[in-house]
Amino acid sequence: MKFHTLFFDLDSTLYPESNGMWVMIRQRIDLYMRDRLGLSPDEIPALRHDYFTGYGTTLRGLQAHYGIDPQDYLNFVHDLPLDDYLQPEPQLRQLLLSIPHQRWILTNSDLDHVNRVLNKMEIQDCFDGIVDVWALDPYCKPQREAYQRALELAHAPDPQGCAFLDDSIRNLAPAHEAGFFTILVGGEGSDPAVDRAIADIYDLRASVPELWDGFITSNNQ
Repeated sequence: MKFHTLFFDLDSTLYPESNGMWVMIRQRIDLYMRDRLGLSPDEIPALRHDYFTGYGTTLRGLQAHYGIDPQDYLNFVHDLPLDDYLQPEPQLRQLLLSIPHQRWILTNSDLDHVNRVLNKMEIQDCFDGIVDVWALDPYCKPQREAYQRALELAHAPDPQGCAFLDDSIRNLAPAHEAGFFTILVGGEGSDPAVDRAIADIYDLRASVPELWDGFITSNNQ
């Protein structure tokens, strides 16, 4: 089977979690729950975990239980000075443009955040499209419907010709079950849901040459 489409997660995938931005986003989620909803700091970690586990994202859980305005939430949690965390990435730009297939973003973040990040990294024109939280609504990763929606939007009906890169095994598992070739970014060890693991996005060509050679070879097959 040949590749035809790649889907990339955004946060902690195209940039490393070690840069600290995703940690700050999580802190702003806690601040939103405290300041906007009046929740006790003591109960927020457990609630955030329950919503993340049960609904896929804290946002979906807060929508279900508190009827929040999702745009207000997204604006609040992504209100960060990106210059403190991101910079132009010409090496990544070159890597992405060398991949001879469709390239899409698949993220639980919203389009505004995606565009700000891609513009700051100067890789905004390296992708054929973006599947964000609004495009996935009412679903999100890791719900199976989210991956089906991504395939439809990318006009890529055959998941066996697709690769999906994400920093979360939780998000990779349903994609793997659906037939995607799954690549864990920034993780170590083996898992049945992971076809290949890479230290960071820059390790992609050395560790997954199939993306350039054309044919899929799964470690799990």
